[in-house]
Amino acid sequence: MAVKRPSANTPAPFGGAGRSRPATVRSSNTPFIEAMIAAWAIPELRRRLLFIFAMFGIYVVGLHVPVPKINHEALAAYFNRGGANGGGMLNLVDVFSGGALKGFTIFAMGIIPYINASIIMQLLTFAIPQWQEMSKEGESGRKRIAQYTRYLTTGLALVQATGMTLLLRNEGILDKNIFLMIQVILTLTAGTAFLMWLGEQITDKGIGNGVSLIIFCGIMVRLPGQLLNVGKLAISGVIAPWQVLLLVVAFIVTVVGVVFVTLGQRKIPIQHVRKIVGNKMSQGGTSYLPFRVASAGVIPIIFALSIQLLPATFAQFVPASTKLGTFLHNATDFLSPGKNPLTGLVYAAIIVFFTYFYTAVTMNVEQMADDLKKYGSFIPGIRPGKPTMEYLDRVMTRITLAGALFLAVIALLQYWIPAATGTSGSGGFTLVGGTSLLIVVGVALDTMQAIEAQLLMRNYEGFIR
Repeated sequence: MAVKRPSANTPAPFGGAGRSRPATVRSSNTPFIEAMIAAWAIPELRRRLLFIFAMFGIYVVGLHVPVPKINHEALAAYFNRGGANGGGMLNLVDVFSGGALKGFTIFAMGIIPYINASIIMQLLTFAIPQWQEMSKEGESGRKRIAQYTRYLTTGLALVQATGMTLLLRNEGILDKNIFLMIQVILTLTAGTAFLMWLGEQITDKGIGNGVSLIIFCGIMVRLPGQLLNVGKLAISGVIAPWQVLLLVVAFIVTVVGVVFVTLGQRKIPIQHVRKIVGNKMSQGGTSYLPFRVASAGVIPIIFALSIQLLPATFAQFVPASTKLGTFLHNATDFLSPGKNPLTGLVYAAIIVFFTYFYTAVTMNVEQMADDLKKYGSFIPGIRPGKPTMEYLDRVMTRITLAGALFLAVIALLQYWIPAATGTSGSGGFTLVGGTSLLIVVGVALDTMQAIEAQLLMRNYEGFIR
């Protein structure tokens, strides 16, 4: 949505004390660095940016605080040998935890339980009429939903921490001591709860979405080490020069593709009719209804990841010798995309399904058509009412297919690129692996738009066109 530029006499919302700020005429091609300098010059924005960096520092410190009594050599061997429960699936979880899972620090589970709880609450809000009404009650309703989300996060974190602890015990990474296991479970749950609180603080006192920025920081903090590992592999001759070139080309192409699809929109023209209300006449005109190609973002991949983890989590509670245990282990193998092309197709199909599902839940085309008819607006060439709804549904279905296929390819790149470049299982440059790059670029664009909105409120030009 475009941000309306205030007039030259509009008071500054933050730090202006009611004083007007003169309009600043800048070039239409304002560089990114110049815009950031302008943002840094505003005291309120500078405080918010410094607060984000301070929270990043706390998060990075937590990434290096290990959980005691863990056999790290056995843990590293477990990840390196891959498989259904090893490097094949948990490597993707490690991306969301900022590398804390492989080191098994207090933030080993990352923020995934909170993300899952938020998605579940969002879906329940649309499915349960009482909760939908509660969400419309304003600040009080949002606070109640946020509180329910915290409770659900704690429950999911306890279940996931218990399954992860049992997995470590079964693999000989953790001693079979009940008190030690309880200590590990509580430590992992507390780490997730702290990250949840940290994300909320960044959202309130920083700029942008706090949870997204935490994931962004976790991915980026591993970048120097990954570059160093790739350099060591190239120098030692483990990977060939053409594989390094392929890594660089894949990185550039993926970034361009993610930016193109993330910012891609289908703009449906809307015609507004003139209205006379009392002695005033509202001016008619044209605008557009934007439909984003990747409106679901990374959420379908997180859904698919959760589906992957369910059999592996419950398998830790059931002996492998039983029929149920055998079924759960087979289901884990079947849902692991790194195993073979068939499992990759299943993973892609799950992502496509959840992309359509999430888009259908969050984008109510019937309500859009009713709102257009209610306010006297229409799509040129399309009759109001049911024809408009059918047209919007047809457009949404087509662009969602493009976005769903793109997300499926991006998610599978997490496994294809390391295998093609010889960096799988060796701590290679996993930022090229699709999902992490989608998150990094998406969060960076959202944060830039949030900063741009703050600049536009103060009559500064932004850096996104």
